[in-house]
Amino acid sequence: MRARPVARAVSGGLTRRQVQTVVIFTVLLVSTASATLGLGLLLDSNSPFQHAFAAQRGAEVAASIDAAKATAGQLAATGRLPQVTAAAGPFAEATITPRVSAHGGITLPSAAVAGRASPGGPVDDLTLDAGRWAQRPGEIVLSRDFQYPGPPAQLIGTQITVTSTPGHPALTVVGVAKSITDTADAWVLPAEIAALRPPHAPAAAQMLYRFHHADTQVQISADVTALTRVLPAGTITGTGSWLTVKSQETGTIAIIVPFVVAFGVIGLVMSVVIVGNVVNGAVVAGYRRIGVLKSIGFTPAQVVAAYVAQAGVPALAGTLAGVVVGNVLAVPVLSQTATVYGIGRLLVPAPVDIAVPLLMGALVGLAALLPALRAGRLSAVQAIATGRAPRTGRGYAAHRLLGRLPLPRPVTIGLAAPFARPARTAVTIAAILFGATAVIFAAGLKATLTKTDNGQSHAASEQVQVVPAVHYGPAPHNGTVPGFGGRPPLAAGHYRTVGAALRAQHGTLHWVAEAMPMVGVAGLTDPVPAEAFQGNAAWTGYGMISGRWYRAPGEVVVNTGFLTRTGKSVGGTVTLTFGGTQITARIVGEAFDLQQSPGQPALLTSWQTLGGTGAGLTAQQYDVGLRPGTDPGAYTHALNHALFPKFFASATTSDPIYQTLSALIGTLTLLIALAAGLGVLNTVVLSTRDRVHDLGIFKAVGMTPRQTIAMVICWIAGAGLIAGVIAVPVSVILHSSVVRAMASAAGTGLPASYINVFHPAELLLLALAGLVIAVAGALLPATWAAHTRTASALRAE
Repeated sequence: MRARPVARAVSGGLTRRQVQTVVIFTVLLVSTASATLGLGLLLDSNSPFQHAFAAQRGAEVAASIDAAKATAGQLAATGRLPQVTAAAGPFAEATITPRVSAHGGITLPSAAVAGRASPGGPVDDLTLDAGRWAQRPGEIVLSRDFQYPGPPAQLIGTQITVTSTPGHPALTVVGVAKSITDTADAWVLPAEIAALRPPHAPAAAQMLYRFHHADTQVQISADVTALTRVLPAGTITGTGSWLTVKSQETGTIAIIVPFVVAFGVIGLVMSVVIVGNVVNGAVVAGYRRIGVLKSIGFTPAQVVAAYVAQAGVPALAGTLAGVVVGNVLAVPVLSQTATVYGIGRLLVPAPVDIAVPLLMGALVGLAALLPALRAGRLSAVQAIATGRAPRTGRGYAAHRLLGRLPLPRPVTIGLAAPFARPARTAVTIAAILFGATAVIFAAGLKATLTKTDNGQSHAASEQVQVVPAVHYGPAPHNGTVPGFGGRPPLAAGHYRTVGAALRAQHGTLHWVAEAMPMVGVAGLTDPVPAEAFQGNAAWTGYGMISGRWYRAPGEVVVNTGFLTRTGKSVGGTVTLTFGGTQITARIVGEAFDLQQSPGQPALLTSWQTLGGTGAGLTAQQYDVGLRPGTDPGAYTHALNHALFPKFFASATTSDPIYQTLSALIGTLTLLIALAAGLGVLNTVVLSTRDRVHDLGIFKAVGMTPRQTIAMVICWIAGAGLIAGVIAVPVSVILHSSVVRAMASAAGTGLPASYINVFHPAELLLLALAGLVIAVAGALLPATWAAHTRTASALRAE
């Protein structure tokens, strides 16, 4: 087979059909970019925490140590136990009350500070996000999760005053780092800890361990028991397991997977439809030229090679460009995901960059090969005849029927035109259907995520939260690793102090105090975190999955994890234990509550149900709802001045994961809608070429450019409207299924209002999404057709 004639035929086809070449290139670019982004995120979202945990040699157990009970040699000896693979420490530890100089001076909640000479080590290899590590006394490195109303990196170069230590030593912030298991809130040089520890506070330290077997809680417990046996009694005052953090991180990541899969399937199937239609249309539109090539001596093999290459060259370029674009688009999305989960850096996996181009190349090759083989078998006369406009008689019945409607003639001609090419019309409807489905699905998903964010963060109802800023003495670990949580209680008189300050603020609409005790539950081994509200808390924004909010003492609201773990149901009773007293309570509602680890139980009730102050309850947080129009920033600033230095008020913020999800949804939707629009553009271009003679006749008998545009747009408008109408129920079903799958991955149910986000009026409006995509895709070729000269159109035939 001679290559030069084939190359010349390919070159001529590419230059003569530039629009077709651009469409193939762009559709493959968009399809490949969408597939690369979606698959890259999907693979990266499956196990980023595990990858980061392994890379940073995360601590599988972090043990809080009473340094007075064991020597450094005894602690170091635990690293040689048969169960231990690596150990780090002891790292001296102190709990400080920091006051930052920013914003005129703000006292922050208590922070656990560890003494470390460097960020690296055999266990808990810290990643330095910004700045540098502490090199001399008086310098401090903050955790990325340091409790500050803003990114901790903003504090680099500023001073933190330790108000809980005599002399109020000042520390300069020199860096921000991240521990994969949040082993501390900040780090200083080891020699600095003694100066930060209050005189009456006992010496404390932490030991970090990795074990041969630490994949289950049973194995973790056995490992901790082995440590306890070789150390003096009382040395280990608390432990934290990496499984707790893993459950929180991987459970949140699992929420992403269902909707990424949904978008991936939509994008892939639509790419198949569009690419097949584009390439097949390119070959079919070239049948007449195929006949000419055959008449001058081209063999069937040369014809097939020429037309496969004519489609393959722009497709290959578009695929390679799409991989690059997909990786570029993935950078901000994956970087934000990595920041949210504290996993360093995420990139599109190399197998995705290899597999996606191969898949798209095989798809394009197959789509081009089948019609090219058919063309190669035709004789020259058959090829020229096949390349002409639709067969005589096809679509005439539709023209006659629609011609009776009281519509302008260009409109009825345009509406009837798709019946002349039913196969092409069906493929176009399918392409628009997938694009419209993506748009409607994205609109519903975004509405659900907004409701979910408000239901989890309560940012729409509890605009401000007030927490204690001062805590004297050792931090109450309660069996957790420092930095994992644990909020100090307040003295009873503080309730009146905070209440008076809140009532004095003009913008206060609601406020409620809450305690956060651990409550024993009959049938469960571990205590359950509870929130007991002092005052009416019905306004706080918890979405009800079933039942109602509690109204009287003895009633509790629980989350899905509580019902799953206990086997209870709404309407049943449960026995609680708090303050040495057993309490029989009735479950009156199931609330959407993901404040704890995914699938973990949680309980909401009134202050009185748990016995109130007499049972040992003290307020640990105040939730504040603001009057409409009140600026949360100005409100918190004024409140901090009023409550200084005992309390810290901050504006409630949304969970960063929802920003990541919204960005990803918008990116994927834009790519898919763009691909659908290009598919429409390709169809209209092909239809324009099919009917170039008809266009010339219409123009010759007086059709104006505006009428031509209307006619060409109507060629595709009917298909867009049909696709939009079909897309509505498909999108509603897809949205409901995906949202329920996301909730299941998070171990929770969802309130009906989170799922039923589409209102009838909105659905009617969203049904026009297909029409909008169709018109947008048809507008450019319609304009081209309107400006085509009559003589040129007739001569083209």
